Amino acid sequence: MTQLKAALKGEITPEMKQVAGYEAVAEKFIQAGVTEGTMVIPANKNHRNLKPCGIGRGLRTKINANIGTSPVFTDLKEEIVKLQEALAVGTDTIMDLSTGGDLNANRRVIISHSPVPIGTVPIYQAAVEAKEKRGSIVGMTADDLFGVIEKQASDGVDFITVHCGVTLEVVNRLKQQGRVTDIVSRGGSFITGWMLHNKKENPLYEQFDRLLEICLAFDVTLSLGDGLRPGCLADASDRAQIQELILLGELADRARTAGVQAMVEGPGHLPLDQITANVQLQKTLCKGAPFYVLGPLVTDVAPGYDHITSAIGAALAAMAGADFICYVTPSEHLGLPTAQDVREGVIAARIAAHAADIVKGVPDARQWDLTMAKARKDLDWDKQLA
Repeated sequence: MTQLKAALKGEITPEMKQVAGYEAVAEKFIQAGVTEGTMVIPANKNHRNLKPCGIGRGLRTKINANIGTSPVFTDLKEEIVKLQEALAVGTDTIMDLSTGGDLNANRRVIISHSPVPIGTVPIYQAAVEAKEKRGSIVGMTADDLFGVIEKQASDGVDFITVHCGVTLEVVNRLKQQGRVTDIVSRGGSFITGWMLHNKKENPLYEQFDRLLEICLAFDVTLSLGDGLRPGCLADASDRAQIQELILLGELADRARTAGVQAMVEGPGHLPLDQITANVQLQKTLCKGAPFYVLGPLVTDVAPGYDHITSAIGAALAAMAGADFICYVTPSEHLGLPTAQDVREGVIAARIAAHAADIVKGVPDARQWDLTMAKARKDLDWDKQLA
């Protein structure tokens, strides 16, 4: 039984109890949020060492850190160091975005080392395997993709990013309007290339019920990905982005009806004056589903410092109602992050999230600052450091 199905029956699961204790809220509050779809608890039944966390309305704004190998850098030990660094400074979740080395073995090791929820983007592995077995990414079949999703779910992945809203209609709208940076989402570009080459609809959209069946079997939370997120300020809030969001809202409804938890991903690069409107639009179209944002980055001209540009956007987005922030490191747009980059990225995102939580009325958020203020007044250096 999934967390959502249990909540709909009025049950309070052990995971809901743990989240309630951590958040200092009533257990019934968590159960009600999961029932309404305004909260999710990513908790795959096969992730044995999991410390569950809640993401959504009325809870502390959560942080995700990305790690993972690449075809050039396949050292899993380095990724475990990054995982431990992210955990040490308080990340709430980890995403394994590996594309190099033994992907199945890497994922299983990362899950075994992580007490926090693990997310993946299954089409990354499906694309790598299609290139190896069939000669190209566009040679991938729907069965290949769903086979990877089922394998990852069976291994214990707690949430998956799936670009279900990148459809032929949406891509055609993008082509008609045009963009400066076109499609910057890796998963979104893989799906788009596959659709255009094969002249077929996105299997994640066309066979959405098949995806829901896998999620139901393992209680995997869907993170409905923004494959058409803007990659620069000039492309922000265009027709393709909004059309995809409309579809994601409809798919979030279908997921809830089936008993599958769902959250929705958002941009990307946005100017400051569009952030609040984007969050409000998502909350309306997706009926309050948790909103997972990458930043957003508020300027395109700060490579090397994009943990700062994203923290500025993240604070405003979270204040407006975003629930989950994907960190951005100083290496964004430049290369793979080091362990130190991971540390700085998590800290910057946590500062942004906490700044928003103070004004969102999250329990104990303001008390933390008051405790620090009193310690400063008392010149209590030990307490300040703690």
